[in-house]
Amino acid sequence: MSEKIPYKIYLEEHEMPKQWYNVRADMQKKPAPLLNPATLQPCTAEELGNVFCDELVKQELNETDRYIDIPEEIQEFYKMYRPSPLVRAYCLEKKLDTPAKIYYKFEGNNTSGSHKLNSAIAQAYYAKQQGLKGVTTETGAGQWGTALSMACSYFDLDCQVYMVKCSYEQKPFRREVMRTYGANVTPSPSTTTEVGRKILAEFPDTNGSLGCAISEAVEKATTQDGYRYVLGSVLSQVLLHQSVIGMESKIAMDKYGITPDIIIGCAGGGSNLGGLISPFMGEKLRGEKDYRFIAVEPASCPSLTRGVYAYDFCDTGKVCPLQKMYTLGSGFMPSANHAGGLRYHGMSAVLSELYDQGLMEAVSVEQTAVFEAAQQFARVEGILPAPESSHAIKCAIDEAMKCKETGEEKTILFGLTGTGYFDMYAYGAYNDGRMSDYIPTDEELQKSFDTLPKID
Repeated sequence: MSEKIPYKIYLEEHEMPKQWYNVRADMQKKPAPLLNPATLQPCTAEELGNVFCDELVKQELNETDRYIDIPEEIQEFYKMYRPSPLVRAYCLEKKLDTPAKIYYKFEGNNTSGSHKLNSAIAQAYYAKQQGLKGVTTETGAGQWGTALSMACSYFDLDCQVYMVKCSYEQKPFRREVMRTYGANVTPSPSTTTEVGRKILAEFPDTNGSLGCAISEAVEKATTQDGYRYVLGSVLSQVLLHQSVIGMESKIAMDKYGITPDIIIGCAGGGSNLGGLISPFMGEKLRGEKDYRFIAVEPASCPSLTRGVYAYDFCDTGKVCPLQKMYTLGSGFMPSANHAGGLRYHGMSAVLSELYDQGLMEAVSVEQTAVFEAAQQFARVEGILPAPESSHAIKCAIDEAMKCKETGEEKTILFGLTGTGYFDMYAYGAYNDGRMSDYIPTDEELQKSFDTLPKID
């Protein structure tokens, strides 16, 4: 065991990033623009401003500024739980008997239990600065809804959350945290919106999807004065805010002369993965260093590994802009037995473009194997990981075992996005042997692909 590298590397407050990093500035080939679904032309700032906060629209469309200042009030809020620790997984390394060096960036040391607060506080801040009454959003497993309810409470904003129905039922404690912070939480699809009623009429037994919940939240935002819609993943503005994860990781590693060979993150819509890899990817894009990046997604919702790269609606109700991304189709409904988050039908346009260029890899894993890895990690590292994060843990263990076979001493960094203490229904299903794996068939995916919009 090295005496030079502590178990936990903490940065000082003055070492925290004061700017977000915009990876698009270093991409020679930029992500394709969002399209207006009515005209199929690139969305203008004015059109996006009907849905999103004005300053967030500017960030969404900004492809030239490499760094964007973090407002001082957001910096001060970050100091309540940031900088987050970079942890050397000595115990896991010993258990695996691997020569690999394993590090994880732990984002679960705040009440929301995840990295989502990094963007939630930024989006709530800009909504308050604009003089809005409140915001609407969707949430899957509940981390984003929890984080946003905290941020809105801090700024005295109304928070309306549409929570995917199966998660609403399986995760009552996360729902109650949102309500404790003052949020109104509705299971989606619901009868409170026109699009929700339409989806229920077509799929009366549906357990919901993020695509459904997004449609409802957008409808609510656009039909109430003084409200805007905010999103916890996928959009470029969200990856921008989450870049603090990767920037802190890089500062901490540079401080001790550590260079990761492999950087791994779970992938649903792309917020934590994009945030973790952005500054490292920037070095790769600029030709300064090379890294291997791996996106890990659930086999039950495999947008990168089995999806198609095409323009698609960001929501099931088809009211949002079209985005070019790796997608399973906006009507794709993940199986209800999928226990974690990572259930969005598409992937961030930024990450989709990087993946399409061959700058990162992607793998899919089955959830029983994910929970086996989560249990193994919890027993030696002392943290009960979120199911989402456990996808990255599974891949990190696999890569460490490859090092054991080859004798290579590679350095692995993965993102531990949060804790799993609100996910005990899923852990119970795994411990009782009731958890099963579901992998969509090619026929099921093709049926969804056939509904993609026809765009030249």
